[in-house]
Amino acid sequence: MMPSRKICKTIHQYNKEPIPHEDMCKLQEIAQDYSKVKNYVYQRYGGISSLSKIYPGYTVQNEMTASGLRSQLGLPAVYFYLAVFDALGDIKTQWSKTKNDILDAIRVNDRFTPADRHYLRFVIKVSGCFDNIVNGKEIVVPKAMAQQFNDILAQMTNLPSAGVENLNKYLCRQVRRKLCKLHTDKEDGFSITERAYRYGMCGKKQGIFISTKENRKRVFIPLTDENCYNKQLYIKLMPNRSSIKIDVPIEVKIQQHKDYQNEIGISIGVWQMFTTDRGTIYGEQFGKLHEELVEYMRTASKTYYREKANNPGREKYKARKAKLDARLEAYINQEINRLLIQEKPYKIYLPKLPRNSIAGHNRKINYSITVWRKGFIRNRLEQKCKENAVEIVEVFGKGISTECSVCGASTTGNKDLFVCSSCGYQADKKINAAQNAIKRGKAEQQHTINK
Repeated sequence: MMPSRKICKTIHQYNKEPIPHEDMCKLQEIAQDYSKVKNYVYQRYGGISSLSKIYPGYTVQNEMTASGLRSQLGLPAVYFYLAVFDALGDIKTQWSKTKNDILDAIRVNDRFTPADRHYLRFVIKVSGCFDNIVNGKEIVVPKAMAQQFNDILAQMTNLPSAGVENLNKYLCRQVRRKLCKLHTDKEDGFSITERAYRYGMCGKKQGIFISTKENRKRVFIPLTDENCYNKQLYIKLMPNRSSIKIDVPIEVKIQQHKDYQNEIGISIGVWQMFTTDRGTIYGEQFGKLHEELVEYMRTASKTYYREKANNPGREKYKARKAKLDARLEAYINQEINRLLIQEKPYKIYLPKLPRNSIAGHNRKINYSITVWRKGFIRNRLEQKCKENAVEIVEVFGKGISTECSVCGASTTGNKDLFVCSSCGYQADKKINAAQNAIKRGKAEQQHTINK
């Protein structure tokens, strides 16, 4: 029998009663020191010269041990080294983003020949090459790839190109432009391993014991549930509410549905969350709920900045916004579940979403677009599809709402109704876009198979 497939998801635990001020201060001390350690790592190892040290990271660990920072802060080792590796993970992510940004710049640069692009992509992706180039050192290529590298250099010699030296300088300039030094001002949470916590009873209350900076001292926090975990957790502090939220990563079994046999195309909208290629709408109230949240944020922001000199505070605003956020997120989850149950898809074709645009002149609409929760919608859709073994196929989104799904002609016209000027086909714009999504997805897959 095949082993059951699992994926990771995050669940939450909450405190059952308000946390005493003294205990919250002890947790805040840990969070503040955790942030200091991360910023120290960002500053010391986030630059070009430390690139060779961050993989796999043991050099950084040893140097941080020798730095004396842990003794200076009085931070237990269980928190100190988690902060170090947490910061290292952020630095690695930042370097990955920088490399992807450079690859995008290379792709759209018309001055480069195919040989130039091949060389740049090679040295960016091959271990050791990129590090040495940006640090001004001689390129060292792994033996297994030496012949391929020599072939690339020979090709550049035979064809007009920018030259290896100029390409290396270009790469260095791009790194200087695109690499951002990391820094965090957040002091509202920290990661924690089993060595620093345990679940248990305190009197008649079930909760969690969390280690503090004091030797052999732990704070006890009663929880709303009696579940116990042996995972690395994240403690999110909310001192203004005398509360915490515990993020718990767990593995869940992927559900296999034999009756999920449909292929559907969907389009995501600002007002109606999902529209399928058959015209079914999911999330009809999304626009209304989202507009209520946006209007509250916009109005509250005006009031706050107008009365900022009088320091009216933001506690009521944060509490109300949290309630509106929770209601909207619950509705999004509900409608995604309904889509999967009713449509029974094994594959969903989805247009690649554009970046938020504020090109218009209506400030109210611009504000609404900038806070559109499309990222959350996409993440929740991906998570729930993974949990139910549903494949998401992202298709090219440019022009998808102006292209006729019947004849392929491009047409601009009405706001909500698509009318093809070539064949006369009429449909709601969202339905037409969803039909194009499934059409483009199937065409791309067929092209790949034939290729």
